[in-house]
Amino acid sequence: MSSSRILSLVGGGILYFLFQVMILKNLVLFGSAFCFLYMLFILLLPVQIKTIPTLLISFFLGLGVDLFYDTMGIHTAALLAIGFIRYRWLQVLVPTGGYDDDLQPSMLNMGFGWFLSYSLPLILIHHTLFFYIESLGTDLFMSSVQKIIASAIFVFIMSIIVQLLLYRRRRGI
Repeated sequence: MSSSRILSLVGGGILYFLFQVMILKNLVLFGSAFCFLYMLFILLLPVQIKTIPTLLISFFLGLGVDLFYDTMGIHTAALLAIGFIRYRWLQVLVPTGGYDDDLQPSMLNMGFGWFLSYSLPLILIHHTLFFYIESLGTDLFMSSVQKIIASAIFVFIMSIIVQLLLYRRRRGI
């Protein structure tokens, strides 16, 4: 990976972090749909990045969000779980020809169906861990399920919008 690509990834991570803590922190729809768009940065890391670097990036991004949200490690724990699962999940969803070098697993590069089967389970795992750790069994079960589903749909729709507005296609077909 080139140094310019690494710098663009670092810059992108900082932008996702700042956007999350400055703008999306107070964005809640109907009291149950939270927008945790920062996790899209982990989902859109290039395919070739292995588990350990992904875990390090997840740890620092989650820790930064926890510092601003005052959530004592909940974001870090949920994002570390996604960072751990991500590479293995990519290997399960490998297309027939394999992945290209330095490919970003985005909707524009891989298609909507592939991105749906890649991102939605990871978003649901993240939100399930987050809301169940947050409630620690003191909240009602259905209230947590409602938050998980509403937030997962909200984050998925926002991730599609962000990709359509800000990302470009990296391979030619």
